[in-house]
Amino acid sequence: MLRLLRLVEQFNELERDLVDEWAELRLQLTVEEESRAERAAALLAPANPGRHGRLLRFAVDRLGPGIGAEGLRRLLKRLDDEGSTGTLKLQGVQKAPPEELRKEETLRAQWERSLTAVPPDWSDIYAEVRLDSTDYLERGALLLAPVNPARSGGPAALRFRSAHHFGYGVSPDMAARCFERCDDEGITGEVEILYVLSDTHPVATQGPVWLLGGRTV
Repeated sequence: MLRLLRLVEQFNELERDLVDEWAELRLQLTVEEESRAERAAALLAPANPGRHGRLLRFAVDRLGPGIGAEGLRRLLKRLDDEGSTGTLKLQGVQKAPPEELRKEETLRAQWERSLTAVPPDWSDIYAEVRLDSTDYLERGALLLAPVNPARSGGPAALRFRSAHHFGYGVSPDMAARCFERCDDEGITGEVEILYVLSDTHPVATQGPVWLLGGRTV
């Protein structure tokens, strides 16, 4: 018998298959047990769901005042923790111009969104942040000092490594806090995960080594 994915996992799978330019997602949740549908609607109240029997319909709003992707993940986790099961389906997607998304999305939000697209068993990441101006470079490098950024990839680009559980690289949570410090000072740019490895097991080492352009990173 196939195991039904947790609701958070289902949403992550749906989001992973989307193009980056989405602004709003219209979703439908079919609750497995009708006796749990009322409770599910109550837990999803911040998303303002419409209910018809076991069906709950609601939207995720990336740019406007509605609930965002991270907020929905927290609500779905509460359902998972209570043992509610069901099937989450994408009913529609509203797109937005990339420049509008960039204007609204902070560095921290970009980093956290990028993490949702990597395999859940990821162990090592090599990432890049491309700042919008070289004027940001000196201050940005200082605020990002805990991630040990290196100048590479462009005139205003900084690269760093992140480790999920152990090994060489900053933790994803620390990277998020560093990006938030940049956001607080109005430093803008684009965050991208360049390479990712899964389930590595360092033996008497600090972790894997990438060979790029004839040099190790």
